[in-house]
Amino acid sequence: MVVLSLDINSILADNEPLSDEQYCQLVTKVRQGERQRLQFMQHLQEAIDNNGNQLSGNPVMSLKVAQGLFALGNYAESLNWLEKSGAGKQACYFKALVHKALGHYDQAIHEYEQAESKGWDSFDIAVSIVDCLRRAGKLEEAAERLKRISRVGDIRAEYHYQLAQLHKANGFYEEAIEECEKAVALDRNHTEALFFLAFNYDLYGLEEKAIGYYKQCINSDVPSVSALLNLAVLYEDAEDYTNALICIKRVLAAYPNHQRARMYLKDIESSLTMYYDEDQERKVDRRNKVLEIPISDFELSVRSRNCLRKMNIKTLSDLLKVTESELLAYKNFGETSLHEIKTILNSKGLRLGQMLEEHKNEIVKKPAKTSGPEGEDAVLETPVTQLEMSVRSRKCLERLNINTIGELINCTEAELLGCKNFGMTSLTEIKQSLKKHELTLRRLED
Repeated sequence: MVVLSLDINSILADNEPLSDEQYCQLVTKVRQGERQRLQFMQHLQEAIDNNGNQLSGNPVMSLKVAQGLFALGNYAESLNWLEKSGAGKQACYFKALVHKALGHYDQAIHEYEQAESKGWDSFDIAVSIVDCLRRAGKLEEAAERLKRISRVGDIRAEYHYQLAQLHKANGFYEEAIEECEKAVALDRNHTEALFFLAFNYDLYGLEEKAIGYYKQCINSDVPSVSALLNLAVLYEDAEDYTNALICIKRVLAAYPNHQRARMYLKDIESSLTMYYDEDQERKVDRRNKVLEIPISDFELSVRSRNCLRKMNIKTLSDLLKVTESELLAYKNFGETSLHEIKTILNSKGLRLGQMLEEHKNEIVKKPAKTSGPEGEDAVLETPVTQLEMSVRSRKCLERLNINTIGELINCTEAELLGCKNFGMTSLTEIKQSLKKHELTLRRLED
């Protein structure tokens, strides 16, 4: 096996096109980390600056430059060099890849067909065209194309993966999972199918299965960053902080400045330093028992008792959720009744409005209007699962039993950050998602 150097000069040293194996080596090296990527990008740019005219006049060299730019994700510039690389099957195939990456699906399909006419593998072309059609929203045509290769495709992992994606696009998630299972059975290293299974099993709450597939997914020289981050969250939820740290550090080893990984690292390290305060827990239990004492257990005047009953105040906890002004504003409730109430609360070390100051759980923030009352109600009733957020954020909202946007905006930042494993990364994600709906979390001073 020829091992490809990351030095662009060695890649351009001969007039032979890169083999598929060599190109895969190039992609692997470039994507191993930020340092390798920057190094290769610098070398490639120097080669273009110093020998641009010579390289552009040679179709093979132009193709190599285009492949290097494509590996770096510079699709537009890669396409410019591909226009100078002739019309061979390899050039046509890479033009198709670039057009697909740019969202030019019709052009991509045309170039795939050109590559096939020049001898590129017909099955590879067929599933690639199906992928383009699906991405373009032409689901029926994609399904018809895929059906044509079902006899050959039934033993190919990529066929089942593309079929899974079609099922998903049509809303048939169970069928999609089944097809991805078939893909992985045929190719245990099919990264996309493994990630699909891991992500969806996690959504269904099957954490053990999700962890198993994520572990397979990252078992490569260049593991998916998304897979590592998601796996870290699952490990952290299971309080397996050692493996969670291993995942995050693998990301940071390749991308030291990865913002989300750095913030996750802080969250995990904070979890490691958390401890259980048994004395504090006992104090909380005692306080809760006090708050559950019914108002009827205390000696109150008939007027006070009737007013509290009409206000639906039944326990000491209820009293802590109202203020003096709210009580005095009620008909027939005067200073004498207020003094009785305050005396009872003082004997327990409590005061009116205390829970409003501590938790604010009973105050509902009125959100900004969207498109009138009906539009507002629709937004507030939207499930939080439709917000753009990470697995970590979704898990925390589940633990807090927050199901809709309306329930979410009634929470403060402090309440969310008080949830185990909920850190500043998750808070930032949620605030940005709410901002798109012109909504905010409730502030403590509201």
